[in-house]
Amino acid sequence: MSAVWGRAEQLDFRSRVRGCLLGGAIGDALGAGAPRPGAPPEPGSLPAEVDLVPAYGRRGAVTWATQLTMFTVDGLIRAQIRRERGHWHPPTDVHRAHRRWYATQRDWGPDERRADNGWLALEEWLYARRDPARPLLLGLGDEAMGTTVTPKNPRARDAGAALRSAPFGLLVGWEPELVSLLADECAVHTHGHPAARGTASAYAVIVHGLARRAPLEAAVGAALGLLAGQQGAEPVGRALEEALESVRAGVPDVHRVAALGGSGGAEDALAVAVYCALVAEDVRHGLSLAAAGPTAAAAAPLCGALLGAWHGETALPPLWLAELEGRATLLELADDFAMELTQAQALHGPGTREEAWLRRYPVG
Repeated sequence: MSAVWGRAEQLDFRSRVRGCLLGGAIGDALGAGAPRPGAPPEPGSLPAEVDLVPAYGRRGAVTWATQLTMFTVDGLIRAQIRRERGHWHPPTDVHRAHRRWYATQRDWGPDERRADNGWLALEEWLYARRDPARPLLLGLGDEAMGTTVTPKNPRARDAGAALRSAPFGLLVGWEPELVSLLADECAVHTHGHPAARGTASAYAVIVHGLARRAPLEAAVGAALGLLAGQQGAEPVGRALEEALESVRAGVPDVHRVAALGGSGGAEDALAVAVYCALVAEDVRHGLSLAAAGPTAAAAAPLCGALLGAWHGETALPPLWLAELEGRATLLELADDFAMELTQAQALHGPGTREEAWLRRYPVG
């Protein structure tokens, strides 16, 4: 990406950021209401078109995955502000943001005495506890930050790290290698298993390619290239290769989705998401496929973010958007992120009235 953003480039980028965050949230809502896996589907079975169903007392409710993704964006915005000031360490900013999310799972509501809240941590609807996975609560339950040398929860192999990693891919000014590294450095805050870390890194790189307007298959190829040098990530590479092979195997059906779901590890959910996005006739069709398999709770939000980053917000089904919990907050956050990456100097550069922006995203 050029350092100078024209109006058309800004509009396109904002649409992809909105599409990524909203698409992931729609997939999250579909996954939250997906039925538990039953008998395996018959070969050749086509997916029934899914719809939002009540979960957590309403249609369109999102889970911890959307909540934590939003706090990831919050942390990245603060990291970008620190970068402009010449002192920054993005994993630390993201960890602090995730700790603010952890407070939403512990407290009854916003603690307005906290100086680092910013606007997002004051959103009362985010204080609903939506079944967060145990590694998340264990990893973020104290101030100690996991590192690649001493990761938290080294046996945690679920998709909890990948599900919050799409925003790393929206750092389009970064090179893919740095995006992969940042996703890995933040995955270990809660998930230390090499497959979970590799899945988070690969997913961020795929989103990065899409946000840079690359075709999805090319973005997957870039992720596979980076995985080749990542110790312990071989299962992730194999899962993505199987997803690409399944695309070429014939007409998409639920049986192929179930086969890719495998044991339900993080890499399997990513494989399903990639497969469903590649064969999708449109966003509704792709998410219907992703929500039909045994990994629906993880694969549907992963797939939704991919499709949204690839095609932009206008490709998302309007009726699903209309019922989506937290849509206004997601849009506000997406637009703030896009502004920070494209117009940082106008927000907090020399000679600006930066107080309003720093009240939203305090950096101390």
